[in-house]
Amino acid sequence: MELKDLFSFVLMLVIVGMIIGIGVIIFDKFGQSTAVTTTANTTITAMRTEIANISTNWIGLMVTVVILAIILVLVIGNFGAERI
Repeated sequence: MELKDLFSFVLMLVIVGMIIGIGVIIFDKFGQSTAVTTTANTTITAMRTEIANISTNWIGLMVTVVILAIILVLVIGNFGAERI
C-alpha cells in the first residue's frame, strides 16, 4: 500500500458518510410526516438512532484501523527495502 492508494479510501469514507447522512434525513422526514402511525414512528426513531450509532462509533474505528495499517506498511516497507 502506498500513499497514492489513500485516495480510494478517503473517497469510500466520503461516500459512506453521504449515504448515512441521506438515510438519517430520509428517516427524519418520514418521522415528521403526519400520516405515520405510532408504531411506524417508533420504528423510524429506532432506525435513526442505530444509523447515528454507526456514524459515531464505527466510522472512527475504521479510519483508525486503516491509518494504523498504512503506518505499519510504511514502517515495514522501509525496514525491508533493499539497500544499494
